[in-house]
Amino acid sequence: MRVVLSIAGSDSSAGAGIQADLKSITANGAYAATAITAVTAQNTLGVQGAWPLPLEAVRAQIASVFDDLEIASVKTGMLGGSEVIELVAEELRARRAPFVVVDPVMISKTGFALLAEDAAVTLREHLLPLATIVTPNVHEAEALTGLSVRTVSDAEQAGEMLVAAGASAALVKGGHLEGAPATDVLVTADSTRRFEGEWIDQRHTHGTGCTYASAIAARLALGDELHDAIGIAKRYITEAIRGGLDVGQGVGPTDHFWMTRDE
Repeated sequence: MRVVLSIAGSDSSAGAGIQADLKSITANGAYAATAITAVTAQNTLGVQGAWPLPLEAVRAQIASVFDDLEIASVKTGMLGGSEVIELVAEELRARRAPFVVVDPVMISKTGFALLAEDAAVTLREHLLPLATIVTPNVHEAEALTGLSVRTVSDAEQAGEMLVAAGASAALVKGGHLEGAPATDVLVTADSTRRFEGEWIDQRHTHGTGCTYASAIAARLALGDELHDAIGIAKRYITEAIRGGLDVGQGVGPTDHFWMTRDE
């Protein structure tokens, strides 16, 4: 059994964050371990509050998991601030995880800030150089590069800047791209590839970024090459969005276990 460690924040409604990571990693065939960086109070209507855990608690969780389990890949999500980012980067450098998937979570779908304004620079300088792949959406790509990302060409340029900043690969997700809203752009030092997909008009999309990145981390842990891991993860998240769950009064989560449902 291949183990994936998710380092991220907790979502009390279980649609995003650590809870989404647990579901996505499990659904994609790996075993999920966790290190929680923050606790949030949130539901389908929005985020009502967020509280970071003490740094020593985050470090202790990472050490506890690494000291016992053989970690095949790591996925990072909500880190919250510069001090936590520096701590996580320090631990990952020391532990030498085979694969690191960085989902640069910055803001919730309802507009709640999940990363301090000054921490984007810290993330770019400390965490990107450790990333096997970084998976920003359009808004996160803009924050990390300073570019305006509207088109596929803009996404390619942003990906090139993220690779130049140290990431081995950058997958700029196209959920908000003009003219190609289901096209994700993968940039590496050697090539650029577009992963086209089906645009699904679905309200219930809470946790899509967490779910997609965790699926990629799981597939890398299982031994897939990067292109294959992304392709499998994209098919998975597409169907998870298609089966979005109507729970709560607002934006519900994707269906992480869509493959178990009756037609």
